[in-house]
Amino acid sequence: MSTEATARTWQGPSAQDRLRILRTTRTVAIVGASTNPARASYFVATYLLSSSPYDVYFVNPRATEILGHPVYPSLADLPVVPDLVDVFRRHEDLPSVLDDTLAVGARTLWLQLGSWHEDVARTAQAAGLDVVMDRCLKIEHARFHGGLHLAGFDTGVISSRRADR
Repeated sequence: MSTEATARTWQGPSAQDRLRILRTTRTVAIVGASTNPARASYFVATYLLSSSPYDVYFVNPRATEILGHPVYPSLADLPVVPDLVDVFRRHEDLPSVLDDTLAVGARTLWLQLGSWHEDVARTAQAAGLDVVMDRCLKIEHARFHGGLHLAGFDTGVISSRRADR
């Protein structure tokens, strides 16, 4: 385990700030999107396409189609500037993903569960990006939109609404 993984000093955005990010996002690019249904990126993509208002774009230089949508070889090849770049890449790839994110003009860099890179976070913030690390976009969206119970999470929310059957 690297020293960086054990000594976390960077502070991520508060729940209110994460909600603001999600509410102002219109387009999401999933970097490292996979065609394999067993991969986390595929599960997140399925959720975002079916349960969120976002336009979702896939980035993977080795794929051509995921879930019926075209896949682009790089962020620079997307037909739009994504608001949020959701990253499913190895730790050592994160600095280059940040460079690509900055180059296209996205405003949020989101590193998925288990992904933490303090140098990347600090550089991204210094460049004006919102940064979220070690959090799942699907879980955060579901948390704020009442969908966590569908995935088996006990949200602690008590509601008087009758459950759909």
